[in-house]
Amino acid sequence: MKVTLNGERKGCPEGTTIEKLLDLCKIDKNRVAVELNLKVVPRKELSTRILKDEDVLEVVTFVGGG
Repeated sequence: MKVTLNGERKGCPEGTTIEKLLDLCKIDKNRVAVELNLKVVPRKELSTRILKDEDVLEVVTFVGGG
């Protein structure tokens, strides 16, 4: 199955959750906001939301500073 993550096509197995995809891409789920098909996904749903073929995700990483 193919999804698009921040404009880049990625392959992942059927049944992959958003959390699993973030793990595969070495993205810390605690420091990001995720949009799936133009809708923000609540953090509590990252481990249960199963991706479908051709889904489009945008992941924004929070960076502290001051």
